Amino acid sequence: MKTDRLHNGFDEMELKASAKSIRQNIVRMVARNGQGYLQQGLGATDLFTYLYFAEALLDIHNPAWEERDRIFLSTAHNSALFHAVLAERGFFEHSRLETYTKDGSELEINVSERLGSVVEATCGSLGQALSVAVGVAQAAKRQNRTFRSYVILGDGELQEGQVWEAAMYAASNRLDNLCLIVDLNQLQVEGHTQKVMVMDPIDKKFQAFGWAVENVDGHEFGALSAAFNQARSNRNMPTVILAQTIVGKGIPFLENQMSHNMVLPADVAEQCLKALECQA
Repeated sequence: MKTDRLHNGFDEMELKASAKSIRQNIVRMVARNGQGYLQQGLGATDLFTYLYFAEALLDIHNPAWEERDRIFLSTAHNSALFHAVLAERGFFEHSRLETYTKDGSELEINVSERLGSVVEATCGSLGQALSVAVGVAQAAKRQNRTFRSYVILGDGELQEGQVWEAAMYAASNRLDNLCLIVDLNQLQVEGHTQKVMVMDPIDKKFQAFGWAVENVDGHEFGALSAAFNQARSNRNMPTVILAQTIVGKGIPFLENQMSHNMVLPADVAEQCLKALECQA
């Protein structure tokens, strides 16, 4: 198995182990409610794992570190995954995941700034995060700061006009400290994205707006490493990483099942955990 050291010092075997643990916790968190954002969480786990473990410069002991990279979660409903990643990365204890969605808990169904500085902005209204990140990236440029801004966007959000206004502005201002990651899982609340509104060719649209484009398998850590390395080396233009992902990834009987808010009975959750445990 390939074990090349990646950015931030994590190797591929470590990333795979972390992703497995994160998927297990997503299942447990959704199962406690009996329903939730399971499929997109499982599908984007590898993306989040790479970004939080191997790419972004963060300080788990000082989340408000001024020189940290900024990560903006536009798909804020993908909260089981988000909180599971933070726990796995060491921002808080795993036991805190048991409070997910409970009354009074900062681990809400929609990620919010109540959780603290580890959440850069509350982005419950889809399509807004890129605009916020563009402003932060431009401020960094003007202040000669070196941190980068990353945005995780769902492919369904590309139907929002605000995304393209922000994309045009970012390219016009040559924000090469901005990296957009689009989770191309083909799932939105109304169903399959291409059946709701045809958006292809997405890569050519971004290129026409003046962005550098990286197409990548969102489940291959080596490919993600190459894409993020290229994004950091691009000059005078923002970069978008178009990451193809599979909803339900890691649990064979759930893969490619297009369910935005899945019902998850206890017995099915147990089957999911067994399937994940069998993986290397």
